Amino acid sequence: MRKSRIKAEGAAYYHCMSRVIEKRHIFGDVEKERFVKLMRRLAGFCGMEIITFAVMGNHFHILLKEPDNQEVSDHELIRRLAMIYPSRQVREIQDKLVSLRRSGCHAAAAEYKRCYTYRMHDISYFFKSLKQNFSQWYNSRNGRLGPLWDQRFKSVLVEDSDHALRTMAAYIDLNPVRAGLVEDPKDYRFSGYGAAMGGCAEAMAGIRHIAQGFGNHASWPRICCLYRQYLYLQGEEVSSGAGSRIGFDSETVDRIISEGGRLPLQTVLRCRVRYFSDGLVLGGRDFVEEVFCRYRQNFGAKRRGGARSMQSAAWGELFTMRDIRKSPVSIH
Repeated sequence: MRKSRIKAEGAAYYHCMSRVIEKRHIFGDVEKERFVKLMRRLAGFCGMEIITFAVMGNHFHILLKEPDNQEVSDHELIRRLAMIYPSRQVREIQDKLVSLRRSGCHAAAAEYKRCYTYRMHDISYFFKSLKQNFSQWYNSRNGRLGPLWDQRFKSVLVEDSDHALRTMAAYIDLNPVRAGLVEDPKDYRFSGYGAAMGGCAEAMAGIRHIAQGFGNHASWPRICCLYRQYLYLQGEEVSSGAGSRIGFDSETVDRIISEGGRLPLQTVLRCRVRYFSDGLVLGGRDFVEEVFCRYRQNFGAKRRGGARSMQSAAWGELFTMRDIRKSPVSIH
């Protein structure tokens, strides 16, 4: 029997990821574009706020905000349904709601609305719909049968703090750099940062959200500059000869980790970090302990506390709930 997913009460941030079965590289440009389009449409329907994302060759990462489970007006329901249903079907739903309201059957109207609203404001329904819709499209397009995804999606509950959110966002936006697809993350259009640099208004809103700690009234050029410094420039070594920007090579990273050294945060974000996918919760000590107390039944009786220190880097008071001993940070 699988354990319940670690979730917050009310609005919360999550880093979610899922991998294609057998790690097959099925995502070309067409598939990535289709996935992003589906992601945006379903996020609009479910009320999710996409902070940033990265769609890679055989997996995806999404940092999103799940809202409070709030009441949805008839008008808002119709607006959201238009994002995922054909216009004819939306008109039929609208006409039925209007008819029930005019007849004074408000209880029946509320029950009818629940046929659609039960899928809103919940990451589990969002990712179930996203993965199923993409699987159906991909299988139909390729004459394929069978499951496409490897197990259920992973999720890490992220504290609503500037440091935790910005660290997780930067890790996601640097995925294409780690994979060797681009040298500069702005050149990868299937990520939140790359899409924002390409002028996508929704992606730009996500970057603004990440950059709130830089100042709520900062201009877009200023936000771009500050986030880029955090994401790509700050803390990097610069060669004295040609003046080009360089980072640690894989041998240096492996040596520092094996010797028990701590990598600069900007360096470790260019590595594979299992805390961000398998750590269950990411945030300050008090936040992790609070979530642990709420999910105490999920852990063994001998466990005394929830917060676990993160190794191999200068994490700046970030903790996770799972103590990952095997390769928490690696270059691959």
